Amino acid sequence: MELDIANTSQTSTSNFTPSSTLGPPDLRDGYDLPVYGLDTGRFYSLHVPALTCIFLSLISAILTITLSFRKIPRRAFFDWTKSERFIVYMAICDGAFNVAHSMDHLHIATTKSHVYPVSLCQFYGVMLLEFIMAQTFMVNIVAVNAFTLMIFNKQLKFGKRDWRLLLWIFGFPFLLSMIALAAKQFGPNGSFCFFDGVNGELAQFLLTTLPLSVILIVNATLYVITWAKLRSIEKHLKLSLGKQSSGSKMKHAAVRAMSLFVLAFIFQWWAMALFGIWVFANPGSVPPAIHHTVTTFSNVGGIVNLGVYLLIRKRTLYQGSASSDQSHSTKRSGMKETSHTDL
Repeated sequence: MELDIANTSQTSTSNFTPSSTLGPPDLRDGYDLPVYGLDTGRFYSLHVPALTCIFLSLISAILTITLSFRKIPRRAFFDWTKSERFIVYMAICDGAFNVAHSMDHLHIATTKSHVYPVSLCQFYGVMLLEFIMAQTFMVNIVAVNAFTLMIFNKQLKFGKRDWRLLLWIFGFPFLLSMIALAAKQFGPNGSFCFFDGVNGELAQFLLTTLPLSVILIVNATLYVITWAKLRSIEKHLKLSLGKQSSGSKMKHAAVRAMSLFVLAFIFQWWAMALFGIWVFANPGSVPPAIHHTVTTFSNVGGIVNLGVYLLIRKRTLYQGSASSDQSHSTKRSGMKETSHTDL
């Protein structure tokens, strides 16, 4: 009897596989993750608002570019002010981001499965990283430029036809995207195609979460310092009953315009930074509220930047009408005007 029990125990032990102690099998990549929301009823509540924001943002980006070129037809593009050129660059980033992300969400919403083939999902991931980081780097340049203009009365030099700026904001993210692609870090994360939800967590932290979080903090700090300096100067002028020169007014207007880009960037990307930190710190336990927040805020860039364009345009028209009268008196007095194209 004791022998039978021993044999039975030995047999049951030999049939006890490691997988039975470890629970579900190990996930190989993001394609082994469930599609977000299918088992909880939150599938359409994620993708429908996301697609709505994306298409509204895309329309806004197209409208921004169209209005920019229609309102400023008399000058070559690189003779526009920096703020006017920044608007177009931002709209291009928003538009390209929205096109890729809309196809991604539409694919998942219609098939209720991950994006296939794998190469298509990787392409969407490359596009998202390219234009997220392009906006991140560009708005950081805008914040630094506004800071140096206000504090040191100097500006960053972007080179002929902005080649230094364009190489930095588009070339460097492209290099990062190609490195991540070669390392097979892109794939589905359950909600959309970006960094692979299983194998790409470290890459997502290093390439998006960390730089995005640092730049958000830096931009916010520079914004506060720049705005405080601007308010201090204008308050001093009011108290002393002094009169601003045309060049000083243009500089302050440029700083205000650039500061709007910084605010728009913070509004759009704070949720993505929070999402990335949460994924890195505690993967697999991101609350639904965070999922829905990031797919809303990160997809409204075109709308926000259209608002920035309209505000800048309104101020430019007011400034132009005010400075035209002053330019006549400046010419009569023989004084040299400050070039607006530098601002």
